[in-house]
Amino acid sequence: MSFNESEISGDVLPPMVFDLSGRTLLCLSGADRLRYLNGQVSQDLKKLKPGLALPACVTSAKGRLQAEIWVTQSGETLWVDAAPELREVLAARLERYIVADDVVIEDHTGRQGILHCVGLQPYGHPVLGEFPAVRADRLGAEGWDVLLPLERMEAVRSALGGLVAGGADWEALRVFRGIPGWGAELDEETLPPEAGLEKTHIDYHKGCYIGQEVISRLKSVGHVNRSLFRFHGVSAALPGKGDELRTLDGAARAGEITSVAADGKGGFWALGYVRRGQDAERFLTAGGIEVERRG
Repeated sequence: MSFNESEISGDVLPPMVFDLSGRTLLCLSGADRLRYLNGQVSQDLKKLKPGLALPACVTSAKGRLQAEIWVTQSGETLWVDAAPELREVLAARLERYIVADDVVIEDHTGRQGILHCVGLQPYGHPVLGEFPAVRADRLGAEGWDVLLPLERMEAVRSALGGLVAGGADWEALRVFRGIPGWGAELDEETLPPEAGLEKTHIDYHKGCYIGQEVISRLKSVGHVNRSLFRFHGVSAALPGKGDELRTLDGAARAGEITSVAADGKGGFWALGYVRRGQDAERFLTAGGIEVERRG
């Protein structure tokens, strides 16, 4: 798909459907499921309600990310989804602190189809309307996760036709809209506020969770040593992931590029971290490409 910048910069995106069925999917059951999980994540899960998914961080005692997740409530269970590569790590991390809690964690990865919809309302939709849906603003705009049996996925995707977008489309939207992704902007060394996750994934007024002291201390200090930004550049050659950013005079290392997506107009959008104290609006990549910080 090709995107018009004006179409993808607002609160409502063009109609598109993405297949997220490959994501790690864990099911938590038992009488203590909500209390227990709430003590493991940065979000206040007491705000959960049917039909709503909440984003959260799972952090270490040092406040560094162990997973970026989405949590959904359905009847007597909680569902947690995360990046595919976190399947084993996340399950082990969530099970580690279960002592006398009535909680059972089951791995349902690969058993459930997930279609993420933007720009359209699944309820009443001629193809998607028969399946349950939850609100999940994964791309920073109104979005819905539609849950369906895997055996129905091929037929549903076929019926949706041109609405189904691919992984490259997801990546382009993610980068343009400044959404950090696991393995690019997010890893086990990331402090959530560095990536701007305090705006969406952290509730500073909830009770204790592992890593809370560090996260709260960062808020009181008022800064982190690096921050995530969007950049735009005009060049047929694209910078690479991990490319260094320097000041325009080349004298100082300012940060690094983490993700890049072509804009279809001879340029590109990128995400990258900039070190604290580097206030310039323009930088040079390792290949000499000038980029402009866009926030």
